[in-house]
Amino acid sequence: MASELEPEVQAIDRSLLECSAEEIAGKWLQATDLTREVYQHLAHYVPKIYCRGPNPFPQKEDMLAQHVLLGPMEWYLCGEDPAFGFPKLEQANKPSHLCGRVFKVGEPTYSCRDCAVDPTCVLCMECFLGSIHRDHRYRMTTSGGGGFCDCGDTEAWKEGPYCQKHELNTSEIEEEERNTSRQTKPLKVQVMHSSIVAHQNFGLKLLSWLGSIIGYSDGLRRILCQVGLQEGPDGENSSLVDRLMLSDSKLWKGARSVYHQLFMSSLLMDLKYKKLFAVRFAKNYERLQSDYVTDDHDREFSVADLSVQIFTVPSLARMLITEENLMSIIIKTFMDHLRHRDAQGRFQFERYTALQAFKFRRVQSLILDLKYVLISKPTEWSDELRQKFLEGFDAFLELLKCMQGMDPITRQVGQHIEMEPEWEAAFTLQMKLTHVISMMQDWCASDEKVLIEAYKKCLAVLMQCHGGYTDGEQPITLSICGHSVETIRYCVSQEKVSIHLPVSRLLAGLHVLLSKSEVAYKFPELLPLSELSPPMLIEHPLRCLVLCAQVHAGMWRRNGFSLVNQIYYYHNVKCRREMFDKDVVMLQTGVSMMDPNHFLMIMLSRFELYQIFSTPDYGKRFSSEITHKDVVQQNNTLIEEMLYLIIMLVGERFSPGVGQVNATDEIKREIIHQLSIKPMAHSELVKSLPEDENKETGMESVIEAVAHFKKPGLTGRGMYELKPECAKEFNLYFYHFSRAEQSKAEEAQRKLKRQNREDTALPPPVLPPFCPLFASLVNILQSDVMLCIMGTILQWAVEHNGYAWSESMLQRVLHLIGMALQEEKQHLENVTEEHVVTFTFTQKISKPGEAPKNSPSILAMLETLQNAPYLEVHKDMIRWILKTFNAVKKMRESSPTSPVAETEGTIMEESSRDKDKAERKRKAEIARLRREKIMAQMSEMQRHFIDENKELFQQTLELDASTSAVLDHSPVASDMTLTALGPAQTQVPEQRQFVTCILCQEEQEVKVESRAMVLAAFVQRSTVLSKNRSKFIQDPEKYDPLFMHPDLSCGTHTSSCGHIMHAHCWQRYFDSVQAKEQRRQQRLRLHTSYDVENGEFLCPLCECLSNTVIPLLLPPRNIFNNRLNFSDQPNLTQWIRTISQQIKALQFLRKEESTPNNASTKNSENVDELQLPEGFRPDFRPKIPYSESIKEMLTTFGTATYKVGLKVHPNEEDPRVPIMCWGSCAYTIQSIERILSDEDKPLFGPLPCRLDDCLRSLTRFAAAHWTVASVSVVQGHFCKLFASLVPNDSHEELPCILDIDMFHLLVGLVLAFPALQCQDFSGISLGTGDLHIFHLVTMAHIIQILLTSCTEENGMDQENPPCEEESAVLALYKTLHQYTGSALKEIPSGWHLWRSVRAGIMPFLKCSALFFHYLNGVPSPPDIQVPGTSHFEHLCSYLSLPNNLICLFQENSEIMNSLIESWCRNSEVKRYLEGERDAIRYPRESNKLINLPEDYSSLINQASNFSCPKSGGDKSRAPTLCLVCGSLLCSQSYCCQTELEGEDVGACTAHTYSCGSGVGIFLRVRECQVLFLAGKTKGCFYSPPYLDDYGETDQGLRRGNPLHLCKERFKKIQKLWHQHSVTEEIGHAQEANQTLVGIDWQHL
Repeated sequence: MASELEPEVQAIDRSLLECSAEEIAGKWLQATDLTREVYQHLAHYVPKIYCRGPNPFPQKEDMLAQHVLLGPMEWYLCGEDPAFGFPKLEQANKPSHLCGRVFKVGEPTYSCRDCAVDPTCVLCMECFLGSIHRDHRYRMTTSGGGGFCDCGDTEAWKEGPYCQKHELNTSEIEEEERNTSRQTKPLKVQVMHSSIVAHQNFGLKLLSWLGSIIGYSDGLRRILCQVGLQEGPDGENSSLVDRLMLSDSKLWKGARSVYHQLFMSSLLMDLKYKKLFAVRFAKNYERLQSDYVTDDHDREFSVADLSVQIFTVPSLARMLITEENLMSIIIKTFMDHLRHRDAQGRFQFERYTALQAFKFRRVQSLILDLKYVLISKPTEWSDELRQKFLEGFDAFLELLKCMQGMDPITRQVGQHIEMEPEWEAAFTLQMKLTHVISMMQDWCASDEKVLIEAYKKCLAVLMQCHGGYTDGEQPITLSICGHSVETIRYCVSQEKVSIHLPVSRLLAGLHVLLSKSEVAYKFPELLPLSELSPPMLIEHPLRCLVLCAQVHAGMWRRNGFSLVNQIYYYHNVKCRREMFDKDVVMLQTGVSMMDPNHFLMIMLSRFELYQIFSTPDYGKRFSSEITHKDVVQQNNTLIEEMLYLIIMLVGERFSPGVGQVNATDEIKREIIHQLSIKPMAHSELVKSLPEDENKETGMESVIEAVAHFKKPGLTGRGMYELKPECAKEFNLYFYHFSRAEQSKAEEAQRKLKRQNREDTALPPPVLPPFCPLFASLVNILQSDVMLCIMGTILQWAVEHNGYAWSESMLQRVLHLIGMALQEEKQHLENVTEEHVVTFTFTQKISKPGEAPKNSPSILAMLETLQNAPYLEVHKDMIRWILKTFNAVKKMRESSPTSPVAETEGTIMEESSRDKDKAERKRKAEIARLRREKIMAQMSEMQRHFIDENKELFQQTLELDASTSAVLDHSPVASDMTLTALGPAQTQVPEQRQFVTCILCQEEQEVKVESRAMVLAAFVQRSTVLSKNRSKFIQDPEKYDPLFMHPDLSCGTHTSSCGHIMHAHCWQRYFDSVQAKEQRRQQRLRLHTSYDVENGEFLCPLCECLSNTVIPLLLPPRNIFNNRLNFSDQPNLTQWIRTISQQIKALQFLRKEESTPNNASTKNSENVDELQLPEGFRPDFRPKIPYSESIKEMLTTFGTATYKVGLKVHPNEEDPRVPIMCWGSCAYTIQSIERILSDEDKPLFGPLPCRLDDCLRSLTRFAAAHWTVASVSVVQGHFCKLFASLVPNDSHEELPCILDIDMFHLLVGLVLAFPALQCQDFSGISLGTGDLHIFHLVTMAHIIQILLTSCTEENGMDQENPPCEEESAVLALYKTLHQYTGSALKEIPSGWHLWRSVRAGIMPFLKCSALFFHYLNGVPSPPDIQVPGTSHFEHLCSYLSLPNNLICLFQENSEIMNSLIESWCRNSEVKRYLEGERDAIRYPRESNKLINLPEDYSSLINQASNFSCPKSGGDKSRAPTLCLVCGSLLCSQSYCCQTELEGEDVGACTAHTYSCGSGVGIFLRVRECQVLFLAGKTKGCFYSPPYLDDYGETDQGLRRGNPLHLCKERFKKIQKLWHQHSVTEEIGHAQEANQTLVGIDWQHL
């Protein structure tokens, strides 16, 4: 079949290829009817090119389309070959001054908080770095794609619109709640003719071609815009642009994005056409939005999304409002989509269907458009703008009218509500509108005429709303204290009440603006202030506040959570500005216009408290009839809430317009009250302040004035603390406190006062004066009804038993009295000559009650209460009130002119102050005596305890002595040099060690024959020291780990938390953990933080992750080294010969055993042939002194190390077990030496005790492990290790000297040697062997260093004659030069050589010192314990080495020369010297994590250019940086999953296995989060090393503050990595935070 098709395809290709673009273009140029010619050409060729069944070669298709279809058009445009034509056009091109770069997903964008006109104005990274804004306060976000850079747009920036690149260029991000749910209408599926599909495909190609063509020339761009906007023959909406927009929702995604891009690069790049396009867009606005609402694609694929590019341009927005009436259009369109209304015409969201809810979510984008239009306020108003704005305002009032009173609720009595009503939609609407309402008020405020008109309109609408209500309208009369008022009968707890009152609240806002802009005083005749009916204004806001009080009193419990949530949002920082705050303002407006007595009576009636205060003795009756306790409680709460409300009405004057303050005072006060709860971080503070439409809180401008910033340490974040001088502005009844915040703040402030030795009263702060419009408000404090309420409550408190009252009620009354006194004091201070102060609170509270009752005056009651024992807490406050009262009285009595009275006042104050002081002193004395008594009791108890437990204390002292690594006080350490190994090893008296098991608390001495004690330990593979991460063990079952390569590509590290258990206690504990885990599996399979199947458990005491245990042992060398040293010890040469003979004998015997036994006679002859070295008994098997339990633990830990280190199944018989144990010991010591060197700490300084215990136990374990392994296996290992230095015939194929890590070799040889030495009875001691092995390895290491030392000459050649070390090393180098056949480079300077030898060998010497110190238990010399110098000489003497290391060679020259020769003859050494291979240089550089850039945005940029390696060129969703090697990975996505050990894992997990042998440290760039991974099931997030200027991390980049690298925190992460604590860190994090357990870490 295929073969038949091919010729046909080729034929088509040929006919197409023969087309000449030039000829066709020529034909077109002469054509009379051009359109027809072009259409015919396309109709003929497009189906041929794009209709060829399943697309075989997309490249070919593109090539043909370019050749046959687009080529002729390009020729036609240029009139010559486009290859020459386009460059000519480009030269003459005047590019648009806008940058217009369209953003990719994840690209960083920047907005300047100082200069951007609104938050949608953004810059791309390139323009930002070249602009002035990089030094301003900017915000950084990552783009969601779409939108473009606004650089060069003068209307987007207050200053600095251009970057250096264009002197002109910018970016646009729209953060919107993206909605992914699809509409429920069925998908359109249609079968089309293939030629139609072909033309569709070509259409897309053509649009993107146009986009590239107009890039060549601004002329072409303008022509395209002109043609696109030209009206067709059909009149309205017939231009191309209109037709495209209106059919937007019929197109598919690809087509949409192509033509939107074309619009952006043409119409929006040119101001003239942008304007024309804006008009077309506005004219079609309603249709476009309706299409979008029923569309099934997200907002970013809709043409409606272009509104953000148009409406945010202030000049366009103004023009569209005046010419196209845009405001009204948007609001009307919005109203049309919300058709569900109730009988009163209010919105009804009850029981929305899914489809309606979906539409509602889509309609919300209209509010966003309205916000864009209003975002920049007009500076000058024209009459048309006024007219059109007010039309829009009318429409807006209609919208608010539909919201006034929506979602009304009625109190449930008797039973709980059955279905929670839908409340969220209404609040969503309110939240979305909050900024729009605020901006409407800002617009009104900017023009007096508009403000007056808006006020009238709003009032009229409010009257209409009130006309529509039918609230049990029969009037009732209330009277108290001879005042009476008429009001309607209405009960919040019985009738309907709504929390939504936007019309009332808007009026309140406008009323404040009248006062703020002084319009109220300039044009009172234009305002309907006299027509206002204050009781009508306050009615609904008051009901709303009463509802809150009743909810708080627990009367609405049966209405369920929906109501609780509504009340929460009503007070919440997101809504309160246009809800709660405005209700308070509305009440203030009402009170300032009516008799305060009337107001208070109406208020008592609404709070349902009128009875209590209007009938004398009601309280007594009330409590004597045993009423329901709940009712008493409810009434108390309601009284408290009412008093709180009065405090708010009088005290909340910090809105500009209510009080004489400005906006910064308001924000300062918010901050002061937030910080008086506790010190806060910047982000917490920002969250607790309301944001304006530009997402700004205005905090930065005032924070310095009220708070100190405290920088963060290594953890935690920077905190703002309140300045002490601001504490006096603290108001306990601040209206934005929640209940919890109020009590916390009260506690914090009282504590502060106690610390400062002040009394703990929290008096009301001094307040700014009210604006004239609100000035009469203060009279509420001295009104008769208020005094009656205060008197009544104080009366209850005086006769405290007969009444139901509460302390917080009294506290509020005291606060109100304090406020009144402060007020009067201020009036008196500011009074002018001719005025009389009408505020006479002091006189009124001194008067006793009227004749019949003769109740005492308020003052008298306060004096009584001052000494009441049950009011201890409030004493300070009452004392403060009386003091202030006296001061005010004095001020009253004195005339403003007489200065004498003032001094009297101060004298009186001073005398009272002295009294206070004396009182305080007395209290302090009592407290001191009490403290002393307690201390005496405690020390008595301590002494008693010590006497009882004497022996316990003795033992701890002994233990301290034995465990401290430094034995300064032992006589040994003082007067002789300490030597760690060899026959001259310093003998330390054996110390007994007592330890306690953490599980059974039993104490036991560590002995050879006793039951085993163990340490919890964690063994892990590690690449922290690795110099070559790419090595990979192909087949772990066959791999031989005997020799460690110096690149340390993968080691086994052991760590311990240092907690000790009996072996059998641990076994029991582990079994129970295992059983629990198996039971858990049946219930639910969650990853725990430890994996029992891998032998993991948590230390029972500290919950540290562990996977095995190390047995505690006595120094093992002393156990086996108890033979007499009866002969002189051999020197190195003799010793090497002896050992070589013993090895030969062993190998001979091995061969014998393996060959089949044919004749016994033969065998005996052979043994005779073999000359056994003197005193060597190869058949001898030493007796192992350890108890069974210790042997078992030796095996357990050995097997665990083997299993983890090689990633194989445990097998205690495997010959590689001992190798892995020695390796782990060596690697752990090396990694600790590295850490100490990196931190410049002394080698034997005070190590943390868990490290010290771990190293001691690990070294002793490794030294004792051979006793449970097969002796012959260990001997075999020794022979092979030994042969790498002293060659013999039987071992070929050993690594060359350059490929052996000498410290691992040393540990292996020293620890395997006893297996050979135990069969040697010739009297050579173990110490001698250690010393010779150490010397031999040291010399091999020196040769290693010399062979690889780098040769560049430092010009620092020493002038003075060379010292002996230098001449010796030069001589040795010459010998090497000779043996390597002159391949070694010549180095003239001995000084340079000696320096490289000393530097190169230091790490080895330090590791060896640690090793022998822990192995033989010789204390370290005090000189090495101090930081500073290099300690080279001290190390040499401790390790019994000569200071001039080269002496070793000279002393043993006879054997060493032949050994050096054999090392140098190795072919690998030759290859290295000839430059054919590499070798490790010494000292090895310390591994560090990668270098991170100082500024975080450069990381974001790097990541936004990173595309997923597997899916061709797609941007990665979660680019993640490995901090160990610097690779960028595509995390958390299916494209980059790989299979690892039979499971699918994500890119990061896979990378940990290749880079960190299972442990990884990553930075997730888009989230700014550090990720720790260990294995497949463990991971946690860690705080990133990037902080903003406020010392906080920004995980998830939500705040967008500029982030900078904090070096200390990065060092801390690096330290965790160096110390191998990443896994432990994850374990602790997962234990502490259960949510981490559920994350599938392996998919990251």
